Amino acid sequence: VQLQASGGGLVQPGESPRLSCKASGINFGINTMDWYRQAPGQQRELVGTITSGRTTTITDSVKGRFTISRDNVKRTVFLQMNSLKPEDTAVYYCHVRYHNADMWGQGTLVTVSS
Repeated sequence: VQLQASGGGLVQPGESPRLSCKASGINFGINTMDWYRQAPGQQRELVGTITSGRTTTITDSVKGRFTISRDNVKRTVFLQMNSLKPEDTAVYYCHVRYHNADMWGQGTLVTVSS
């Protein structure tokens, strides 16, 4: 299983980047996919989840600004982040629970700073 995240970098407050995570080695279409993030000195936290039926949940701290979606043909899950704030600075990870094991991507760093 491989999860390859991309789309991070240095962004200014208020910008709206989109993260992508391409999966391989799993039957992507039937799996619930998640995005987590870990800010400096903080624990990793769940940002959002999308089920195989495209039902999504977003954590309260980013609700209304972040959305999660998926493209099963491209085997990719997306995290659209709008109106970024400095407190959104973190390493963002995609995740899948596969055969009772947690699979993580390598993470992509998003730094929100002017």
